[in-house]
Amino acid sequence: MIRLILCVVGISCVFSAPQYRDLIPNGYQVFNPCGANFWEAVGHYNAVHHTIDKNPFGKDFAAAGRTWTVDLCQKDSDGDGKSNGEELGDPNCTWTAGSTPSGKSTGQPGICEPIRSGVCASVAFSCGCHGHQCVG
Repeated sequence: MIRLILCVVGISCVFSAPQYRDLIPNGYQVFNPCGANFWEAVGHYNAVHHTIDKNPFGKDFAAAGRTWTVDLCQKDSDGDGKSNGEELGDPNCTWTAGSTPSGKSTGQPGICEPIRSGVCASVAFSCGCHGHQCVG
């Protein structure tokens, strides 16, 4: 019985973060620079799995109280030259939870793009990483 309870608690903890996608513009349709599907685990280094380490946007989102603020929107968490708002389809930073963003997601705010080229050439990230392998 204890194993069942621990399993249920563990599963609920693992799957508890998707609600954060409701708190950012286009949270369910974030551009994926590593493939054709959307980036589901927006604050993590893997598109579909919650990595141990948060990506820069995940850290900034947590620091902002897990709230979409003008400061978080205007910030360039991943250092690629585009604000988080530009990448998530809210370039004017006017989006509020539950409303429709003014545009589509054109980037991943926690992954420097283009990956391993241009301003992102020195960023140690590769698609498909897991755990602590995602950061250098």
